[in-house]
Amino acid sequence: MSVKDTIAGKLSDQFAPAFLDVIDESNRHRGHAGWREGGETHFRVRIATRHFDGMSRVAQHRAVMETLEAELKDRVHALAIDVLPVGGPYELPDRVK
Repeated sequence: MSVKDTIAGKLSDQFAPAFLDVIDESNRHRGHAGWREGGETHFRVRIATRHFDGMSRVAQHRAVMETLEAELKDRVHALAIDVLPVGGPYELPDRVK
C-alpha cells in the first residue's frame, strides 16, 4: 500500500471526514531536504470533518499529526494540513495547484 493510501485510510478511520484529499507534493520539493527518489515524502492533507468542531487550529493539526505519527517518523518528511469547513468550498487555491 502506498503512503498516500495509508494516510487516507488512517484519517478516514479516525475522523470520518465529509471531504478528504491527500496530495503527494513530493515532486514540487525535488532536491530539497527530505526528498527521496520515488516521492511519497511531502504531502498536503485537505480535510473537512465534524470531529474538529470546537477545536482550535492547533488542536486540529495535533490530532492529524498524532494519527499519522508512524508515517511522520518513517517516510514522510513534510505534511501540510488544510482544515476545511464541512460543506465546502473544497477548491484548491491557486497557490497549491
